[in-house]
Amino acid sequence: MGTQSPARSRRRRRPKALIAGVGALLLAAGTVTTALGSTGAQAAIPPAQDGWELVWGDDFEGPAGAPPSAENWQIDIGHSYPGGPDNWGTGEIQYYTDSPDNIALDGNGNLRITALREGSGRWTSARIETHRADFKAPEGGTLRIEGRMRLPNVTGEAALGYWPAFWALGSPYRGNYWNWPGIGEFDIMENVNGLNTVWGVLHCGTAPGGPCDEFNGLGNSRPCPGATCQEAFHTYGFEWDRSVTPNEFRWYVDGERYHRVHQGMFDATTWANMTEHAGYFLLLNLAMGGAFPDGVAGFPTPVPATQPGHSLLVDHVAVWTRGGNGSGGDDGGTSQGSGDPGEPGQPGNPSVLHLRGGGGLGAAQSGASSATLPSADGANHDGSPHRPQTFLAEGVNARYTGGDTRFELFVDAGTTVANGQQVRISYDHTGNGTWDRTETYRYFATDPEPGWERYTESRGLASSAGSHSDLVNGRVRVEIWNAIGNGPSTVGIGNLSTVTIPHG
Repeated sequence: MGTQSPARSRRRRRPKALIAGVGALLLAAGTVTTALGSTGAQAAIPPAQDGWELVWGDDFEGPAGAPPSAENWQIDIGHSYPGGPDNWGTGEIQYYTDSPDNIALDGNGNLRITALREGSGRWTSARIETHRADFKAPEGGTLRIEGRMRLPNVTGEAALGYWPAFWALGSPYRGNYWNWPGIGEFDIMENVNGLNTVWGVLHCGTAPGGPCDEFNGLGNSRPCPGATCQEAFHTYGFEWDRSVTPNEFRWYVDGERYHRVHQGMFDATTWANMTEHAGYFLLLNLAMGGAFPDGVAGFPTPVPATQPGHSLLVDHVAVWTRGGNGSGGDDGGTSQGSGDPGEPGQPGNPSVLHLRGGGGLGAAQSGASSATLPSADGANHDGSPHRPQTFLAEGVNARYTGGDTRFELFVDAGTTVANGQQVRISYDHTGNGTWDRTETYRYFATDPEPGWERYTESRGLASSAGSHSDLVNGRVRVEIWNAIGNGPSTVGIGNLSTVTIPHG
């Protein structure tokens, strides 16, 4: 890294998902609880399913006050690794200890990591990492890392500075501490300031800048489904899939994917540096203050009103593999548009549909390709499909689970100026030819630089009609077109673009 910044993780991040008015969000106290998420520990790690094989896990069973398993975990102490960047490279202010006041089993099947403030004003907390540093997707297969946890149950001004995280670092970092971000970092769950938001982020390449836009990283965020991240336990997951081309990294909360990056977005050296070493080790920590919570709040945290004594509760952490040379069984597969739970890379989550060649909508196809979106010819087609590319799933049987449609479309206008792509997603609940629910999203203006850009539901609804219901031999249709502009565009298909329906 030469003379570049020694920041190791999440430094100076300014999440792209932030909008004006975050101060009001920080002070909001109202929450809504639904059936999603649960308030208690499950104790046992869930059984493997759909050909997945459990390769490592910890369910944190043991007497109250006991430390986490010394066989599985090592506890970090202080403000930095020996010889590493100060304040763990992130600007966080707490001192990590191995005191049972900061880290211990709670006797109910959870690990409890608690942030405390001493009379002197010093904050203390805890951070642990797995001894194992070889977690890696098998060749031709998939790795899944999962943690079920409840975030510190504090919101508003009292939560300013809280920064719980569940993440993974490339094994070459151990003993070096200055080779970040090239060795790779997967932030599986990050949360700051008591917001009902989970961030998933990839760090890689060089810093500042580089292919992962350091020190920001490539990330996305969303609210926790149902009950808030602070009110209930949620399951945070990450997958590294080497069974598809290009290979993919995917982020989940409660089985719902909200972020994905793929090998085709990086040069060969960057990808090799973060994937061709021995593997990754996992970390759990509860930081206080630092670049990320400070950046979200817009001022230094914690503040005098920040309330100590709140805990990150971890019910279990587990690692699975499927397929490839890591065994774990057959990848299964799914028929186009069936929403079968065996869809590669989607254990127990049938709701993710890929845009396919020939106008299909269903399981991912090997290899990335594209479809052409004809020019808008200088006219304004905002809200009205104009010579759209249409993708259809038929014979879909799935129960409406609540929530909203989500999508991730990779689009590109090449060097064309002022093109805007738009999507309409429609649901025919019974396959009778009537579109019972139609959603048109605001168009996405691409830049005149060649290369994929990411169009998601975060652009917001332009209009909608009807309501969601269960799909019984139903249909889902995706239409994509150029709403404005004077040139053609392309949309990625095969294993690139996806629509996540609120059904399962």
